[in-house]
Amino acid sequence: MGSEVRRVVKSGSSLAGNKWSVLTAVVGVMAAVSMSGCGLGVGSSGSGKVEVVAAENFWGSIAAQVGGDHAHVTSVIVNPDTDPHDYEPTPADAKLIAGAKYVIVNGAGYDAWAPKLLAANPVAGRVVLTVGDFIGKKEGDNPHMWYSPVYVERIVDKIASDLAAIDSGDASYFDQQRVAYHSTGLKAYHDTINAIKTKYKGTAVGATESIFSYLATDIGLNLITPPDYLKAISEGTDPSPSDKATVLKQINGKMIKVFVFNTQNSTPDVKSLVDKATAKGIPIAHVTETLAPANLAFQDWQTNQLKELLAALGG
Repeated sequence: MGSEVRRVVKSGSSLAGNKWSVLTAVVGVMAAVSMSGCGLGVGSSGSGKVEVVAAENFWGSIAAQVGGDHAHVTSVIVNPDTDPHDYEPTPADAKLIAGAKYVIVNGAGYDAWAPKLLAANPVAGRVVLTVGDFIGKKEGDNPHMWYSPVYVERIVDKIASDLAAIDSGDASYFDQQRVAYHSTGLKAYHDTINAIKTKYKGTAVGATESIFSYLATDIGLNLITPPDYLKAISEGTDPSPSDKATVLKQINGKMIKVFVFNTQNSTPDVKSLVDKATAKGIPIAHVTETLAPANLAFQDWQTNQLKELLAALGG
């Protein structure tokens, strides 16, 4: 499925910087972009393709495959070492978004920097897909919607529909891409999900944070780690003593068959639990927040992780 993706690699950032000072610089750059008279209309790459910007590369990868030869997709966050929660946008990010016809952001509080960039310089005719709003999630809900196969299916259809509305002349092409992505692009992804469901439905598992919650539900596993513990680790807060004790009891008592570990969110306490699970002979299945390595397609990244989970469960 032909696609063109230009990835902009960013380094990790901390909350120590002043986000508002960054946004002040961003607004200036966006004003300069609007006044530059570069000769290209908003959303035009000079090749007739729809210019698409995705805040994160997991949505960008899907958009690139649905958009195919009629979309030019740029993902802002692509570096696996970057925490999308804490990311501080740059003037280059502002320029990208200012020139996009279609912008995809995760929402639900996950990438709060993105709507600020959009609001700083509204552009007539720009279409924005906020995944959280579309799915019905708000800030405080689990924002890791790309880990739900059910939600992914809906977003594939939504992206195809939006692109068709933006570029009506290529509507049938985008629909063909959508159908092909569902039937062929995501085939190994769904086959592995079905293999887990068929053999291990109801199996008790644990996880280090809420990134795995949607996936566990959709593939039929019984995630018994306390939900408040999962949320606390995901948000960088301290879980309650009772939840910590419960997780430790589940590991020490081998009440879980697999422990799922987000390697991009590893605190000393989390690493200690992973080490304890390993010592108890509980297999560890690894997941990451963004594409790892960054050049993988969404479905290949997810399928690799699902196959590791399947093997950890017993194959």
